[in-house]
Amino acid sequence: MFPDFIFETSWEVCNKVGGIYTVLSTRAKTLQEKMRDRVIFIGPDCWNGGSSPYFTEDRNLFPEWKQVAEDEGLNVKVGRWDIPGQPMAFIVDFKPFGNIKDDIFTQLWNQYQVDSLHAYGDYEESALFAYATARVVESFYKYHLSADKNVVFHANEWQTGFAVLVLQQLVPQIASVFTTHATCIGRSIAGNNKPLYEYLWAYNGDQMAGELNMQSKHSIEKQTAHNVDCFTTVSEITAKECAELLDKPTDVVLPNGFEDDFVPKGAKFTAKRKEARRRLLDVANALTGSKLDDDTLIISTSGRYEFRNKGLDVFIEAMNRLNYDDKLQKNVVAFIEVPGWVAEPRKDLQERLSGEWKSETPLHEPMITHWLHNMEEDRVLGMAHSLNMRNGKDDRVKLVFIPCYLNGDDGIVNLPYYDLILGNDLCVYPSYYEPWGYTPLEAVAFKVPCITTDLAGFGLWANEVKGSYSEIEDGVKVIHRTDYNYSEVADAIRDTVAKYSSFSKTNISKARSNAEKLSKKALWSEFITYYEKAYGIAFENMQKRMV
Repeated sequence: MFPDFIFETSWEVCNKVGGIYTVLSTRAKTLQEKMRDRVIFIGPDCWNGGSSPYFTEDRNLFPEWKQVAEDEGLNVKVGRWDIPGQPMAFIVDFKPFGNIKDDIFTQLWNQYQVDSLHAYGDYEESALFAYATARVVESFYKYHLSADKNVVFHANEWQTGFAVLVLQQLVPQIASVFTTHATCIGRSIAGNNKPLYEYLWAYNGDQMAGELNMQSKHSIEKQTAHNVDCFTTVSEITAKECAELLDKPTDVVLPNGFEDDFVPKGAKFTAKRKEARRRLLDVANALTGSKLDDDTLIISTSGRYEFRNKGLDVFIEAMNRLNYDDKLQKNVVAFIEVPGWVAEPRKDLQERLSGEWKSETPLHEPMITHWLHNMEEDRVLGMAHSLNMRNGKDDRVKLVFIPCYLNGDDGIVNLPYYDLILGNDLCVYPSYYEPWGYTPLEAVAFKVPCITTDLAGFGLWANEVKGSYSEIEDGVKVIHRTDYNYSEVADAIRDTVAKYSSFSKTNISKARSNAEKLSKKALWSEFITYYEKAYGIAFENMQKRMV
């Protein structure tokens, strides 16, 4: 049973924050082709009266309903999300509901025992956005849709869980799907340096929520999981986490797919790869006073600045060990591309990059492209310095930290991430906690072989596709990782990079081709069937709930 109409919401609709933006924005094209303007994405108005750079308002869409919504106290911008497929989107102003937040929280406690007493940080904003979203869906449904339509409401992450619960009271005939992309407690356990996997069976989610001061976020996530019509997550590894920490098995696993229509083809791909490599090498040379040429092996890691969870610590350790490895056949420049607390782009680096620079003298702090507000406390710089990594003249491996969002106007690199990633020879994502892992999927889509771990959903999937542990020749090297084998993981990364540095052009071409072939198996056209199953389960359980 496929829906006649879908509402889907996330804090990251028209709001580029992290991986969920990629999930929704790439899947939207497939949904649009299947349902043409019968799917509406709903996101928060985070711009204080300004406009989202990812959204175009269209006053010709639903003008009569928009007036009705305004009369009901709902402030909504109607338009389209500026992504492939151009799906319809609503941007919701949730701030006016702050005046009744206590009433909202009381109602959710009385009906679902959602604990809002321990709320802090982004909890309140998220709850108000979710409540406003439920009200907007109710209003639109009653004006434009009818009871004979099969309608699904799909909420992503704990931030929008409130919307599921409120909507079940307002419009119970709408079937609901809830996807947790990573449990609050699982991410927190891992981020607080506690062993997650070996002792997963022994953790009590409610108890850990109290210990980690996560009671409110855990409460809304858990209650939504237990009351939604279809509960889903993104990988088998996170499904185990949900069953243990939320006391609720998932109904369906929805692996994250991808669209590759923005990957350049042919001569354009070659030109962009050359441009990216030239820019990356220019930055590294200007920082370090080196003369790294195009034969240099360019490596990167990227993602959120979660030092342990994303494996930034083990990446730095591996690069340090690689510097002293006799098997390394090429010079290496390794980039860490994660957004930190940026103060400004370095003016001395800008001057070198813009002029006829001849000096072979390294800059002061030849490891970072932008000054930070917290230079002394930054964990990447701190670990590199503790290992005495200095980007010296004789170092075979140079480490460069680009601590900003790569959106094309950072002041140093000035290329967007998707134009930069194809300049790499290898990408490394040695995650300790990674429910899926979009960064390695993006890498292989751009023909860049990568290294990841079997604690990432993508790594497990790559192994499943091969039928055994995937190797770098297959396009993805999957390293076995546990709570305690940090040093072995660092050695495996070092050894894989050294091995790749000795590959012939033929072997490199095969690895790059296999990486691209693997990415084709993760296109949304392949994975959308899992969503169809989830929608069917949601309708079945909604009908049972209505009896």
